[in-house]
Amino acid sequence: MGLTIYFDGQFVMEEEAKVSVFDHGLLYGDGIFEGIRAYHGRVFKLKEHIKRLYESAQTLQLKIDLSPEEMTEVVLETLRRNDLQDGYIRLVVTRGKGDLGLDPKKCPRTTVFCIAAGIRLYSEELYEKGMAVVTVPTRRNVAEALNPRIKSLNYLNNIFAKMEAHLSNSPEAIMLNNEGYVAEATADNIFIVKEGMLITPPIHVGILEGITRNTVMELAEKRGIPVLEKVFTRHDIFIADEVFLTGTASEVVPVVKVDGRTIANGEPGSMTKELTADYRELTKVDGPKINK
Repeated sequence: MGLTIYFDGQFVMEEEAKVSVFDHGLLYGDGIFEGIRAYHGRVFKLKEHIKRLYESAQTLQLKIDLSPEEMTEVVLETLRRNDLQDGYIRLVVTRGKGDLGLDPKKCPRTTVFCIAAGIRLYSEELYEKGMAVVTVPTRRNVAEALNPRIKSLNYLNNIFAKMEAHLSNSPEAIMLNNEGYVAEATADNIFIVKEGMLITPPIHVGILEGITRNTVMELAEKRGIPVLEKVFTRHDIFIADEVFLTGTASEVVPVVKVDGRTIANGEPGSMTKELTADYRELTKVDGPKINK
């Protein structure tokens, strides 16, 4: 039996959940989304994800007919309908059906759908031993062209970088901004550890303000770990004591080699392990319950 999908006010089987070929989300990537995780019968950081969705909609002038509270219930009910206590949720809002032109005014109503299913990006071995990544030629979008803080459906920038990672047989890629500073990975934020300090690129270098990123920073502060948002280069990565990536789907992933350089002793570091453990504990108690 297939999945049950929320689609524009109804719950339908996945075979019936179809967008128009004239939908501008399909034709032009004109839309937004959120990737959300459910753990242990709760939806982790759901309030923060919903907030970011509506912030993206505000910037793109997408009118969502549902209130944030109604959208929250859509997510919870989609999980219930699929009998999921743990899983990945993809919440999508497109500009909606229009014509073959670019004009968003030709799209009278947005399209909203929600998918809940399982996901596994990386093997357990990568979390235990760490991954090797590469820096790729494709630069992160500049904010003046397409602000990376908008979680839009236009992911070609990231996809180009992912393709280049695959050419190097790497599961993930580090992207620099137009000035050569480290920005983020294709679907994750990046952290380095140096002399007991946790460092991550600031928002202004051109990154998505990741919810997992912010959560890890909060967890670090609770441990008394100094957290600094500042620009850094590949050189700073190569000489770091630890490196790890964060994202909703990937969670916290240790990185042990970058561009052929082994990071420290080539094993996941103690701070990475501590913050990973804290993160996993938090997923047990944070967020609204799926079944009340």
